[in-house]
Amino acid sequence: MASSSEKIPGTEDEASNKTLERCLKVLQDAKNDSEQFAALLLVTKVVKAGETDAGTRRRIFDAIGFSFPNRLLVTKESPSGCPNQIFRALGMTLFACFSTNPEMVSHPQMFNKIPIFNEIVSSLMEPGSDITTFTSMIDDSYQCLQALSACSEGQRQLVTQGTVSALCRAYQNQCHGCEKALCLLVNLLNAMGNICWNTCKPELLKVCSMLSEQFATEEGNRKFELCNIMQHFLPTTSTLTEDPIFTACLKNCYTGLFNILNSKLSISQRDPALKLAGLLLAVYGSDWILAGNAETRRKFLSLIVNLACVEVRICLEDPGLEATYSKPDVITACYSIIEFGMMVCVLGDKVHLTEAESRQLVKIMVEAFGAIIGYLKQVKEEQLRDPFLFASVRVLSAWMAEETSTLKQEICEVLPFLIHYAEVLFEYPIRSDNMDSEVKELSLTDSSEAKTWSKDALRFLLPGFCHLSAEDAPRRILISHGFHVLLLRYFTQQWEVFNSWQNAPLSPDDAEMNLQTACGVFLNLAVTEPALIRQEECFSSLLNLLLESLQSMLCSQHYLILAANFTTLGLMISRILADTPVLQGNPASREFFRAAIHFLSKAHTTQNEEPDQKTRIVLTERYQEIWDQISELWFLGMQAFSSCIPLLPWLPQSIIESEWLNEIFDLLTQASPMTVEFDLITAFQCVLAELAKNNKSCKDSMLLKNGVEKASLYGMSILEQVLCEN
Repeated sequence: MASSSEKIPGTEDEASNKTLERCLKVLQDAKNDSEQFAALLLVTKVVKAGETDAGTRRRIFDAIGFSFPNRLLVTKESPSGCPNQIFRALGMTLFACFSTNPEMVSHPQMFNKIPIFNEIVSSLMEPGSDITTFTSMIDDSYQCLQALSACSEGQRQLVTQGTVSALCRAYQNQCHGCEKALCLLVNLLNAMGNICWNTCKPELLKVCSMLSEQFATEEGNRKFELCNIMQHFLPTTSTLTEDPIFTACLKNCYTGLFNILNSKLSISQRDPALKLAGLLLAVYGSDWILAGNAETRRKFLSLIVNLACVEVRICLEDPGLEATYSKPDVITACYSIIEFGMMVCVLGDKVHLTEAESRQLVKIMVEAFGAIIGYLKQVKEEQLRDPFLFASVRVLSAWMAEETSTLKQEICEVLPFLIHYAEVLFEYPIRSDNMDSEVKELSLTDSSEAKTWSKDALRFLLPGFCHLSAEDAPRRILISHGFHVLLLRYFTQQWEVFNSWQNAPLSPDDAEMNLQTACGVFLNLAVTEPALIRQEECFSSLLNLLLESLQSMLCSQHYLILAANFTTLGLMISRILADTPVLQGNPASREFFRAAIHFLSKAHTTQNEEPDQKTRIVLTERYQEIWDQISELWFLGMQAFSSCIPLLPWLPQSIIESEWLNEIFDLLTQASPMTVEFDLITAFQCVLAELAKNNKSCKDSMLLKNGVEKASLYGMSILEQVLCEN
């Protein structure tokens, strides 16, 4: 028999249940507020929100409703002998209980109490208040706010109803529960960061300043906690870099990271530091590193790039790749650091390394990229949707775009996989909110990558592929794996995006850049693989698209660079496919060549210049600002255009109708011959000579304009010879 001191199993729970049932009965039968209040006091003593199941909480709510708790919340006076704000505290306890039910937390009555929750968590205790009642109200308010922050509509309501400002005040004043305020701020910033910063910039800056000062000065474990917090707290745009408060925050981040990374670290301590460094470099470039002197800056940059490369090698050279799956966010942050190291070594940056330091960094980055390539070789078909794989391909693409000579053989070995990967993502895009959120966690900077990654690996790969397509060995691999066919599909899709960008995930500028780079690949193929152009049907389709599209771009100055690409590519392919149906008898072909003549003929004019008062051939205003980007295309286009003249019998007549022939001779007549550059003379000569060879009307026109004399004057010997022939 059990002794009187032993508890009989179940008796305590049964007693609580019986008491709760009596309380609920009293609540349902209450005739006035006093009876209802007395019953509520019994309910809160019998049960706490975290100790009841959903069914019980629902019964409590059904018995109470929202009306009475609402009145309790707005009543600040307390009965004689009771702690100050006891009614309000009781109301908060009930709302905290309700907030544990997903159905009730999204109720409008819960949303419209957000201002009260905000007021409570950011309030200071008044003199004479009962500390237990005061802290209980705050804890219950935080429970409600946390429940609201767990759903998207709740997050939106919190941000629009001032919760971010209230939480900032709570943390600044170090109110009771201020660490909960910080956690909630991190959650809201992760969910709606841009909106939070746009609406509460001053308050968030003050908290950011407090956190960064702590991060710079703390010496214990708190420093590593802050390292994690700062990753989420920093805005993911660089718009605040001119603000002196934020500049000080970045300086503090530099100080804190420098202290951490110069110490002996465990893995758990090193990982958040690498993630924070990766974020800062991805968003703010090197400005935050410029806190110390030049030698310190170089030392710090070398240190973080070395650490990132070592981390990548440790994780990706692991035979089981366990680290790859356990901490992809850390490796992705290391990718960001390595990419910045590339920018410094290859392109130059504000952090100027010595030649020896640069060589050493390149060497260790080569080893890291060797590990990345090794990882790509192990990827299985079922892993192609892994966001970390996308991040790995992206950073390798950056290396391929800037450093094509190093690791060329290794890159050639993985080229077939990269083509297959790009094709799979393009042909079978993934539309998964969960997957998008995973990519957002890895992307460091913003969510745009998460929206587009699943079908657009090509936008990262194309610059590197453009370089590789100019070299024999990698070009053969690209062709043998049908990359040109995939590229045409991609080109067509990007052109559709460009034409209807209002409804597209990419901006027209993104699509324009993708089209330009794709044109570069196709141009390399047109120059080096004319037999392929003739054999593959896809190039006829490409030419048809170019023929139909060029005219629409020439009207806009903004798209003149893309027009230059379309013009030159179209001309290069036309000289190979001149005898095919796509050009012969196709009205669009005549429209295209009229547009091409317009593009080529409007680049130059004459101008009388100081100090010698000689008339020179100069660029027109429209072409001046972009000439560095299109000059090679213009000269190649002139050469390709001249090659088309003997192949298309109707082309000389189009030139005559356009007045281009007269315009060229006007330029040569007005200019001082010694001022005209040799390349420009050569470009004019190749067009004029072909016209004179292939069309009597053009030749006669040139002779009437003293063409022989002009040719001799400008050293155009080929043109002079043609014009002198009977």
